[in-house]
Amino acid sequence: MGKISEIMTKNVETCSLLDNVFEVAVKMKEWNVGAIPIVDNQKLVGMITDRDIVIRGVAEKHPGSSKVENIMSKEMVTVRPDTATQEAAKIMAQHQIRRLPVVEGDRLVGIVSLGDFAVHELTDDQAKVALTEISEPGHSELQH
Repeated sequence: MGKISEIMTKNVETCSLLDNVFEVAVKMKEWNVGAIPIVDNQKLVGMITDRDIVIRGVAEKHPGSSKVENIMSKEMVTVRPDTATQEAAKIMAQHQIRRLPVVEGDRLVGIVSLGDFAVHELTDDQAKVALTEISEPGHSELQH
């Protein structure tokens, strides 16, 4: 069983509280990502997903110029770099999330996604178990 630090993405593209929703959406397109951590002086303060933009932004008629903090998830589940991969997969399944920020204290140092588990071919089907539980009907990835 490995550690999250072995499979996480270390160079994470981020946005800040100074960015608005439109700017975040443009960066998602540019970087080809569906979630962007929001940082303030390297401190992780939130996460915004493409789903957040649609559900909390567009569907609630917030303009693209809205502050990112009005749309982002502020309550986040995180892990440390030394967290076991199996434990991280369980956390993702339990909380119905596909992306998990990795922090040291409150500083963002990486991110791990379900795809990271699959790419690293973990032998105990951790990604399969997490994906199965996350993808069950009636569950949402949104965190409030």
